[in-house]
Amino acid sequence: MGKGDYNISEIYQGGYSSLKPTYGDVFTGYRVAAGSLGLTTDPRQANVLQEVSSKLSTGVKQIEIAAVSPEIFDSMPKQQLKEINRLSKLTGIDISIHAPVIDSTGITQQGFSESNRELSERKVADALIRSHELNPDGNVNVTVHSSEGLPGTEWKTLGKEGEARTAKKMVAINKDSGQMTALEEEKRFSPGRGGEEPLIREELHTPEQNLELTNASDWDNKITQLFFNKERADEILQENQVQIQTLFEETGGKLDPNKLNPSQENAWLKFQDAQNYLQEIHKSANALFSKAYEFGTTEQKEKLKEISKKYGNELGETPTVLRESKAMHNLLLNLQNPEITPTMFVPLEEFATEQSAKTFGNAAFNAYKKFNDHAPILCIENPPVGMGLSTGEDLKNLIEASRKQFVENAIKEKGMKEKEANKLAEKFIGATWDVGHINMLRKQGFESKDIVAETGKIAPLVKHVHLSDNFGFEHTELPMGMGNVPLKEILNKLGKEGFDAKKIIEAGNWWQHFKTPPVKETMEALGSPIYSMEMAPYWNQSMGLQQGYSGGLDGAWLPQVNYETFGGGFSQLPTELGGQRPGAQGSRMGGRPME
Repeated sequence: MGKGDYNISEIYQGGYSSLKPTYGDVFTGYRVAAGSLGLTTDPRQANVLQEVSSKLSTGVKQIEIAAVSPEIFDSMPKQQLKEINRLSKLTGIDISIHAPVIDSTGITQQGFSESNRELSERKVADALIRSHELNPDGNVNVTVHSSEGLPGTEWKTLGKEGEARTAKKMVAINKDSGQMTALEEEKRFSPGRGGEEPLIREELHTPEQNLELTNASDWDNKITQLFFNKERADEILQENQVQIQTLFEETGGKLDPNKLNPSQENAWLKFQDAQNYLQEIHKSANALFSKAYEFGTTEQKEKLKEISKKYGNELGETPTVLRESKAMHNLLLNLQNPEITPTMFVPLEEFATEQSAKTFGNAAFNAYKKFNDHAPILCIENPPVGMGLSTGEDLKNLIEASRKQFVENAIKEKGMKEKEANKLAEKFIGATWDVGHINMLRKQGFESKDIVAETGKIAPLVKHVHLSDNFGFEHTELPMGMGNVPLKEILNKLGKEGFDAKKIIEAGNWWQHFKTPPVKETMEALGSPIYSMEMAPYWNQSMGLQQGYSGGLDGAWLPQVNYETFGGGFSQLPTELGGQRPGAQGSRMGGRPME
């Protein structure tokens, strides 16, 4: 086989080997049956009936309607959804839908609004109700994003399951006003305390520590402002105490401003100034007390009750200005106690989980009330890392909170027992796990093991899987095996081979740039069996047969004449070698006339 300085074996790959089932560099190492793979429709196309019909030609058994844009979703005629249901029965395919990507929290650039959250709830509920047309006799999977447009935490450590995470950069939100503030890890310098300490002390403050400081300083600043106003009222009372006291003695407390002499009128004006200050302070103090009670813990609420009782006793049945000033002073001192300080600023993920759980739990229960056991299944998806509620732990917390909301509704409105309600919540609310989205943890410095660990946190809740590959930095969608998503380890975490969650191929960037369906490339990456017996040969071995996209040089790089000469039998040899083909026609390797 050798000639010159090369060997034929170096340029000819040969066919696949059934003894080498891992053939091909695109193979991820995890086998998935082709029947469990599905395709999405074009998210830009509202004519979904045409889209589903065209996608059927690829042979997939599952098709997901990509209605990620609210405008496109509302452009889909309801008749088409009914017709798709009929088509699915004729062809034996399963249908799922990706509902519009909307904010579920009620948080906008202007802050939090309960009316905005309620609007989001109505939109999710509408998506579930309309999606029912796709499978009225079953349970269609409806994917929704956990968040949209929310800034996410940049993590320093993700922690193992059950361990606390630490942030490098986080966003905190005021639960009352919706005001958001960014908190980063930062160095702080302070003067030394003498002795052996350095002249300048350097301390590293974590975002979590800065969050505590933000809560304390924000509350303290509000109380301090009231103290400042009260001091002004006290100054007026002290400077004019004699005149005010004389005024009340001379009039017996029955004042007629129109009958006061100049001296009395001046004392009366000063008294009015002080009283106005105290009234404003009283309003502000009541507002702070209300916030402390509304957002306080159970222990803090008990202490606030004691403070309120003490304040009432100090005022007495007939409070005077001086008595009111003293009682107000003590009230502010008690509210300034660190043990009373309410937690107003919280991590955005915590607040978003609380609000989104209402949206998803209520919407899912609304669908259940309407359709009972045939209600759609709400599958909450992790958005690309960098957005809020994007990690496995975030998604787990959200789904558990949404199920809890579902259960509370079922007990309250249907009179269900808690065990029955929990079973229904687990059926109708779960997770869609997007392997490409979680791979973007890499841009925060995390590795494959961290990505797999996040999968482990959400694995028991997963009902649906989105397959797309990328390199961890940009939200691109390639067929599996073409980026660095650790798919084998992720799917092993989700369950054993044959894991029955629907696996939908999302490869928008492949469609955009290479203009071909990503099904074959995905089957090669997932080593799907070519035949229905689910045994060798596999699609990852097909590259040795037909030179697939990842199989080597594209096209017939060795001309047909070469194969006829060396592999066609004796009759195909040139006449000068005893065969029947005319000789001296040019280069047999290149197929071109000899120069």
